[in-house]
Amino acid sequence: MSKATSKSHKSAVSKPSSKADKSASSIDIGISQSHRQAIANGLNSLLADTFTLYLTTHNFHWNVTGPMFNTLHNMFMVQYTELWNAVDPIAERVRALGYPAIGSFAQFKGASSLPDAPAQPPKATDMIRTLVAGHEAVARTARALFPLVDKASDEPTADLLTQRLDIHEKTAWMLRSLLED
Repeated sequence: MSKATSKSHKSAVSKPSSKADKSASSIDIGISQSHRQAIANGLNSLLADTFTLYLTTHNFHWNVTGPMFNTLHNMFMVQYTELWNAVDPIAERVRALGYPAIGSFAQFKGASSLPDAPAQPPKATDMIRTLVAGHEAVARTARALFPLVDKASDEPTADLLTQRLDIHEKTAWMLRSLLED
């Protein structure tokens, strides 16, 4: 697990309040409370990475210019729509495990391994490079959860992670292909 991923997993979910702790401790789905909390922390990091990448992709959709404008504008729209649709299943899995899903900009910033979008829109090829790096980072965040998810026999989370990995790895490949001569 990378240092950034490890840091974000620690900050993604704070110690639950006594009310949340009591609620989480009463859940008996065959996964221990400590495993559920650790998985929820990791999923909240994945949620933060996904939301951050969504915002960056949407930003680039609005601000792309140059000869590839139409292609990238449309591609970025497909990508930010997919990312937007991904945040809900991730957050709902956190809730199913008995913990709160993070949802504020401050929480996302603290839990994400991705940087914020640049203040000044970069050139189109730099946008593509930024998005490749973003999708690869989200894939690393998802992949880092597998050992814990496997140990806990948490098949629904494993399924969610597999789906997210497939999307992020394919999207990174498609974006990288645009950078080749």
